[in-house]
Amino acid sequence: MYKRQEVQQWLDETKDGTDILRLRGGMPVAQLDDIRPQLKRLAIGAELNGLELAQLGRVLRTVSEIVKFFTNLADDKITLRRLYKLSGELVELPILSRKLRVALADDGSVNDEASAKLKSLRYGLQSIEAQIRSKMNDYIHGSMAKYLSNPIITIRDDRYVIPVKAEYRGNFGGVIHDQSASGQTLFIEPQAVVELNNRLRQQQIEEKHEISRILSELTAAVAPSQAEIALDMDLIGRLDFINAKAHYAHQLHATEPLINSERHVELKQAWHPLIPLAKVVKNDIHIGKDFQAIIITGPNTGGKTITLKTLGLIQLMAQSGLFIPAREESQVAIFSHIFADIGDEQSIEQNLSTFSAHMENIIAILKQVDKNSLVLFDELGAGTDPQEGAALAIAILNAVGATGAYVVATTHYPELKVYAHNTPQTVNASVEFDALTLQPTYRLLIGVPGRSNAFDISKRLGLNEAIITQAKQLMNNESQDLNNMISDLDNQRKAAETEYHEARYQLEQAQKLHDELQQAYDFFSEQRDAQLNRAKQKANSIVDKARKQADEIITQLHKLQTQQQTQVKEDQLIKARTTLKNMEYHDLANNRVLKKAKQQHELHVGDEVRLLQYGNTGTLLKQLDAHHWQVQAGIMKINVSDDELEKIAAAKQQAETVRHITTVRHQSMVSTQLDLRGQRYDEAMANLDRYIDAALLAGYHSVTIVHGMGTGAIRQGVQNYLKRNSRVKTYHYATANAGGTGATIVEFK
Repeated sequence: MYKRQEVQQWLDETKDGTDILRLRGGMPVAQLDDIRPQLKRLAIGAELNGLELAQLGRVLRTVSEIVKFFTNLADDKITLRRLYKLSGELVELPILSRKLRVALADDGSVNDEASAKLKSLRYGLQSIEAQIRSKMNDYIHGSMAKYLSNPIITIRDDRYVIPVKAEYRGNFGGVIHDQSASGQTLFIEPQAVVELNNRLRQQQIEEKHEISRILSELTAAVAPSQAEIALDMDLIGRLDFINAKAHYAHQLHATEPLINSERHVELKQAWHPLIPLAKVVKNDIHIGKDFQAIIITGPNTGGKTITLKTLGLIQLMAQSGLFIPAREESQVAIFSHIFADIGDEQSIEQNLSTFSAHMENIIAILKQVDKNSLVLFDELGAGTDPQEGAALAIAILNAVGATGAYVVATTHYPELKVYAHNTPQTVNASVEFDALTLQPTYRLLIGVPGRSNAFDISKRLGLNEAIITQAKQLMNNESQDLNNMISDLDNQRKAAETEYHEARYQLEQAQKLHDELQQAYDFFSEQRDAQLNRAKQKANSIVDKARKQADEIITQLHKLQTQQQTQVKEDQLIKARTTLKNMEYHDLANNRVLKKAKQQHELHVGDEVRLLQYGNTGTLLKQLDAHHWQVQAGIMKINVSDDELEKIAAAKQQAETVRHITTVRHQSMVSTQLDLRGQRYDEAMANLDRYIDAALLAGYHSVTIVHGMGTGAIRQGVQNYLKRNSRVKTYHYATANAGGTGATIVEFK
């Protein structure tokens, strides 16, 4: 039994997966081995070998990578519905992970660093092997080489030997370990190296014992964490499954379905997921709101069965947490069962005819159907006498309808068209057929029953007109009336559809004009207010300057009065000061400074301006504060006060704005990945510099630089460049399944 909350959680997980795929290229879930057998062996106290322990170590490293990945997502304030909580359940075991990583290679071999004793033993082995080879080289390159079958050193019974001709066996002494098939060559361990081989063998035995001890120690370290590792593996599997659902949604161009609480299904422009998008015809399918049963009629190969399968598959996809092949905001229901009787199940072996096979399926469905079910019948009642089949089909539809279940059925019986027309909560539908081309259009028409096209097709194919006329006369009046009714409904539908498209076009044009006018009005209002404020600031600045000058004059008058005893009255001084102060007024209509300011255009990002102090031109990049701008002048970026800028002619500025918008649009289409492989160093560095600028302008959070491994020159150059770039937040090699050290992931501030 599906539960709505559970299905919604699955869909939320898929939505998080698609967001991560779009923003970060997917989650870093490595390809891992099934570790359940290892965990079972741990549970019974068995000792794991190196490969098994290395597989557990890869699981723990993957956990650390995933936790770090989601931590970075949270730091970047990327919103997710479910996966932060899911990833938070992962259990990191950093000490155990580090211990396994230091001790074991990926293939399960034990590293030298696993223990000091092992490292010492292997150093001793290398030393002894070097001594043995040195002595052996004296034999194969010295005066004794003439007694050898081949001047080579080989191994027999884990001991170094040389191939000696049988007749010279006594020239070397030592031990014979093997001989050739012909007996003419003996593999002899010379006496001079017997002791060295003995020491080598002893060292190898000690190495084997030390490796066994290390593996036993690692197994004991892993054993207490069996439950945590099992939980981690289960969670990694779920994240990998979510990754797969996200990739499938991207591949299918699928969208997130909405779950309708009232059990209404409304699929917008839905299509069958297995039909290529280039060929598929999309249809609107809805049931539940206005009716609970649909009877679909129409010609064979017209798309009736595909419509049933599309509805059933999309419902199952949605209830499994998958995105669906339909337009956004499509709605699905939650059904307890989805039953389908589709296809011909006749069987000679089981003595089943077409009708019998269908009836067995239908009987099984009727035993289980309930009000929360969706039932799909293909060619209901087919395979028997048409009159009996139609009656039986109507009775089956009544039985299913009585349970409250939703039902969609396809049929060729005209009686079912009348049934759908007269029965409450039931509607006719059809697949469209073009009588001119004699081809189906695969369009689903809900509300219009399908009409027979046998006469039209026969006439177009060349059947004698007299035969067609006689056939029409043989039809009963009821059938003719039904076909005439269907033809009239079809004509009315086409006329209504034409009127709808015309009205829709007029509405779109009116809405577009309204939006343009509203945008122009908002822009005008914004510019007007901005210019008024700037003019007011300039006017008040001038008045403030004049007031300061007036204060100085009044001060001087005071001094004159004091020093020369001139008759300057105090009330006259106060009046003068008040008059000057009132120059800061708000009656802007008569302000000459404001009138002049209104005639100028306000500065905007992207405007072309002249730098009065330097005498050259540039482009405004951004506004630093109320009166300062950053200007791009050639290759330099300069911070300039707005009173040192002069805007260039409006016509030229408009052209420049168009160019700027085009450039930005072009930049926004830059890829999130740059491939430098096969390029020369200077060319690669120049391309990298241009690409980073384009990616920053496009607003990307992170990009991938593919430089390959090669000699490492370009890789080092890339990292040196990123280290110097102040806009780069972090950079690191890609994960093993995404290129490893052959690619660098760059994250911007």
